[in-house]
Amino acid sequence: MTEAEEAARRAEAREEARRAARLARAEAARARRARRAPAREVLHAGEGVSARLPDARSDVAALERRGLPVMHDAADLATLLGVDMRMLRWLTYHRDVATVTHYRQFQVPKARGGVRTISAPRPALRAAQQAIRRHVLARLEPTVHAQAFVRGRSTLTNARPHVRAAVLVKVDISDFFGAIDFPRVRGLFEALGYSGMVATLLALLSTEARRLEADLDGEPAWVALGPRALPQGAPTSPELTNQIARRLDARLSGYARTHGWVYTRYADDLAFSSQDGARERVGRLLGVVRAALEGEGFRLNRDKLVVVRRGRQQRVTGIVVNDAPGLPRVALRRFRAAVHRVTRAGFTDTAERARMLGYASYVRMVKPALGERWLRALREVPA
Repeated sequence: MTEAEEAARRAEAREEARRAARLARAEAARARRARRAPAREVLHAGEGVSARLPDARSDVAALERRGLPVMHDAADLATLLGVDMRMLRWLTYHRDVATVTHYRQFQVPKARGGVRTISAPRPALRAAQQAIRRHVLARLEPTVHAQAFVRGRSTLTNARPHVRAAVLVKVDISDFFGAIDFPRVRGLFEALGYSGMVATLLALLSTEARRLEADLDGEPAWVALGPRALPQGAPTSPELTNQIARRLDARLSGYARTHGWVYTRYADDLAFSSQDGARERVGRLLGVVRAALEGEGFRLNRDKLVVVRRGRQQRVTGIVVNDAPGLPRVALRRFRAAVHRVTRAGFTDTAERARMLGYASYVRMVKPALGERWLRALREVPA
């Protein structure tokens, strides 16, 4: 983004903040009415998110079939989360311009350039999200094709089905988390059987808008730059992506099974492989994938589309799959040299020790004997 574009965006945010200040009195009045609502209910949670709150009757049979906790209203949810109603209202109230934010947002560099925005929830919200994950999301089964964020699955289980393929096609979903917005998350919880009130509050606890810090009458404020969506960094986001992507997995796996492709998904990375590498088959596959993504509210990232045929190194989520699951030789040679160095001279600091032990554990997952040998050598080096 250029400096001019950044300045324009900040000017727009300031104008939005001024508009919000003019609406503050009306919103405060609505909030006061919400606080006077019956003790078990939340009847208003902000503009644009409150339409389903009057529904306070869940489908008990549907919830019990799935082994999910039965909750009809806000008080039931507050009990599950271990908070009082005042705290629940504070954590779930949505404002386009907020003077308090429940997230700490920061950026980290991507491996291939650019930055990724991480939204780390503050302690009160994090505790609520962890309770949702433990009591609700952990009881939902992902599809067999989802390999990320699932106990017992990994980059290795994602890569293994694609070993010795004639052609490998890798597709990336653009802004995967950001594409899963508040209405989709609320709809998921309603589809499970929860009332509009509970589903709305669960979705509010699980989503947030990307925000820009601005000045509001001399005080800091955070202006929403778009709709609420799944934040990267929230404990609830990984499992929610797998549930939202169930229909996408069904559509793509159905096509793959019928037309001789193998399909797996690791978060936003889709992998397809086949023993028939005919160009027209690859073209048809990409057309189907693009249509399926658009039909499910996602977009294909054209910059990360990769087609690799036999004879070139084929990698799936970092693991080489040409003959057997393995790791790039260059990476292994570099790490072998690093292990040799630290066994002679020691670690430069505790961060290097943790980093190298982590990579050795990763090697052990893919190449058990080699990884175990390196782990033993590293553990013998004084900390």
